[in-house]
Amino acid sequence: MDKQDFLSIEDIEPKVLTDLLDAADDAKKKPKSVGSALKGKQVALIFEKPSTRTRVSFEVAVESMGGHALVLRSDELQLGRGETIEDTGRVLSGYVDAIVVRTFEHDRLLRLAASSSVPVVNSLSDYSHPCQALADYQTVRERKGKLEGLSLGYIGDGNNVAHSLMFGGAKLGLNVRIATPPGHEPQTSVTERCEQIAAGTGGTVTVTNVVAEAAAGADVLYTDVWASMGQEAEADKRRNIFEKYSIGPAELDLAADDVIVMHCLPAHRGEEIAAEVIDGPHSVVWDQAENRLHTQKALLAWLLS
Repeated sequence: MDKQDFLSIEDIEPKVLTDLLDAADDAKKKPKSVGSALKGKQVALIFEKPSTRTRVSFEVAVESMGGHALVLRSDELQLGRGETIEDTGRVLSGYVDAIVVRTFEHDRLLRLAASSSVPVVNSLSDYSHPCQALADYQTVRERKGKLEGLSLGYIGDGNNVAHSLMFGGAKLGLNVRIATPPGHEPQTSVTERCEQIAAGTGGTVTVTNVVAEAAAGADVLYTDVWASMGQEAEADKRRNIFEKYSIGPAELDLAADDVIVMHCLPAHRGEEIAAEVIDGPHSVVWDQAENRLHTQKALLAWLLS
């Protein structure tokens, strides 16, 4: 049977996406039910970017399911000395049962997956953050009891997180509204593809430069940092550009009364989100972070079953 990779929500059929969320719910409620799902399996976790939630949740998921997690930084591999990503994929395929990679350019993941004979998981690239979106939609469904027909307003940079929320929302029938400063919208190709997908699921995808259009009546408000990893040198410039693209009391007032607020972390209080919002009664940020563990258990079990 051909191996299955997990590189973008775009590649996953809606039913499979829902099945993964169901499996994540089961793993959360009954952790012992997946306690031996990876027995005897070896999973390489490669980090070319620093990580807190991704590294800990994946490592705990693998170990708690009976597998062994081999955590590797790029400077510990020959990648750091010029070995190609293709050669790395071929070599690791002979040692491990799956490869999880957190990297910069998405093309590196595509090349690794093409050369690897074992499943490859995107734990973050500049284009996509599909593992985050899985946990996000598990959290929304837990709190709202459904996904179809809900409105999610994302305010901030049209980055990898926005892309994955758009793909996931389109496939699950949500109304996703993305508000960014001019020039920082999601990739046009992503928006167009998500609009096509949403047309078949009853969802919608809208990109705007007006915060109020994303926040109005939203069941979910979501934001991310203004400067992602690799953009630190632009932090001051981006603060000026994004200063009005944040979630504070005014955005909560525009949203539904029972709105939930999400952030993929790390958060900068007083920048993209107000302290009283992320630490307030509408925040589900900590549930969202915890659910990274449960969705990654479901994902690994599916890929390696």
